Amino acid sequence: MPVSSPPQPRDPAGHMIVCGDDALAHRLASELRDVYREQVTLVAPGDGPARGPRLSLPGQGRASAFINRISTVMAGAPPRTVGGAPGTMEAPEPTESVLASVGVARAAALALVYDDDETNIRAALTARRLNPGLRLVIRLYNRKLGQHLEDLLDQAALVAMPDLDPGALDASTTVLSDADTAAPALAATAVAGTSKVIHADGLLLRAVERTPPGSGEVTDPGLCTLALLSATTHDPAGAEGSDSSGTEGPQLLPGQDDVAAAVGRGTVVLEAVSHSGPPLSARRLAGRRVPLAELFSRRLRWTAAGLALAVIALAVTSWLTTGAGPLHASYLTLLDLFSINDPALGASPARQVLQLLAGMVGLALLPLFVAGALEALGAFRSAAAPRRPPRGLSGHVVLLGLGKIGTRVLAQLRDLNIPVVCVEEDPEARGLPLARRLRVPTVIGDVTQEGVLEAAKVHRAHALLALTSSDTTNLEAALYARTVRSDLRVALRLYDDDFATAVYRTLRAAHPEARTRSRSVSHLAAPAFAGAMMGRQVLGAIPVERKVLLFAAIGVAGHPQFEGRTVAEAFRPGAWRVIALDATAPADRRPDLAAPRPADGEPHVPGLVWDPHPGYVLRAEDRVVIAATRRGLAELLGRRPPARPATRPV
Repeated sequence: MPVSSPPQPRDPAGHMIVCGDDALAHRLASELRDVYREQVTLVAPGDGPARGPRLSLPGQGRASAFINRISTVMAGAPPRTVGGAPGTMEAPEPTESVLASVGVARAAALALVYDDDETNIRAALTARRLNPGLRLVIRLYNRKLGQHLEDLLDQAALVAMPDLDPGALDASTTVLSDADTAAPALAATAVAGTSKVIHADGLLLRAVERTPPGSGEVTDPGLCTLALLSATTHDPAGAEGSDSSGTEGPQLLPGQDDVAAAVGRGTVVLEAVSHSGPPLSARRLAGRRVPLAELFSRRLRWTAAGLALAVIALAVTSWLTTGAGPLHASYLTLLDLFSINDPALGASPARQVLQLLAGMVGLALLPLFVAGALEALGAFRSAAAPRRPPRGLSGHVVLLGLGKIGTRVLAQLRDLNIPVVCVEEDPEARGLPLARRLRVPTVIGDVTQEGVLEAAKVHRAHALLALTSSDTTNLEAALYARTVRSDLRVALRLYDDDFATAVYRTLRAAHPEARTRSRSVSHLAAPAFAGAMMGRQVLGAIPVERKVLLFAAIGVAGHPQFEGRTVAEAFRPGAWRVIALDATAPADRRPDLAAPRPADGEPHVPGLVWDPHPGYVLRAEDRVVIAATRRGLAELLGRRPPARPATRPV
């Protein structure tokens, strides 16, 4: 009988390579194979698909990576292929020999999605030297470093290939962050009315879920319908739909007839678009300073006010009794106050009494100054430390975990002006400096310990967003929060899809009146990385239950599905839909629509035109922003037949 033979290292022209050490690498490879039908080689450490850490130990990741590097150097083991996974090669790191063995010199694209930025940068520089025309997709958390690295690698490609097409140069290097890609969706799941958001060229696209209308009611269609929710999403015992749910699952980009026939199903609609420029208002900037009320206590302020009134009263009395001018009387009072005036010997009794009273008031100034200095020092120290949740706080979002993902989600929530209380166990966590800078209340402690969630005011919170790196910690926090408040909106970050489905069903059955969502960062980020490897700019992804809707910028030229067609004719239900038009001159366009514009003080007019007229005829020089399914985007890029493993008789 024929069996699959173990794959050997090959060097096929035009294939794609994915290098990584966690779940994102495996999801990205599956995305490219299953959706885009590309021939993919996965380079991984060889311990199987990573499902994420179940126990979070400080420094465990760096220690493990350090031990792996030492083991690699000491053993000198060459990379080897894995017989059970076609197109998979075991290698601890993407060294030059590893990249050469998987055929990077003739590959079409390379994705470097290791969790360590340094590993990705080193491999990217090596790959660019081996293949100047290679399309690179790099995972970096550091945004500023990513911009500089992208410019450097593009310049290296241009030097090696001077005749490189400008469009190909724009797509030759793409730096993405799984945290940035997934953060908008994760933040939005915890907020009513802003369930999904996408930023593009200063535009804010806001998508919301609408429940099925009741008898005699009509659902507001919004600006356009992006998806129909699964038939079981509002069933307490039902599960969130996915790609394998069949006709009962969610339907992305439905046509008008499908929307009209979908009775009893919820919808996801595009509700609003507004400008979201980078400049901050003066009020928001002022809110980050230490106010006077926090610098000095109320008792100290009242004491200072009383002493000031006493000094004024003494100066006025001296003016009236001595007959001196107002300025001279005030001057004498201050000299007496600080005990630097000569004794009033031979002066009138009134002058002597005033001098004694001024000296007594001056004695009270010394403890006042000391108390003010101590309180100011304490206030500045507390300003550097995390703020405690204020009394009476309610309607906020409790955010658990300030790692890579939690930090980005915190920034997204604050951009939406949503009150947040953070809970973090590690006092040296990555996101604590951001929380202090934004003056976000933070509780330092283990969320599984009694009293930590209570300190975060979870009983008065609007939602709980559990984003720690441990599935069990997120689940334990969610279950405990539900005992405190059964209708609390909960969003969990879970790595394992089967585990997420079981948790979702159980929580929905136990608390049917509450909203529960489970999200996987790799599941949300993989489509954006795959689209970048195919040479298209993916602006973001919106989760629809456990499916993903992509937003991408595509040039009309070379796409017969758009060129010469009207906007209405270009719409293909279930595949793609034009939602914005960039009709600016190609020379004036921004290459990266997702990057924020610099705050230079100039008035910004967005280049994207939202909701173009259905009768507008798309031209070759136009660029459009589309909402597309994964398979729809793959069809626009052109599919290839899937790679088949070689067979041999036994």
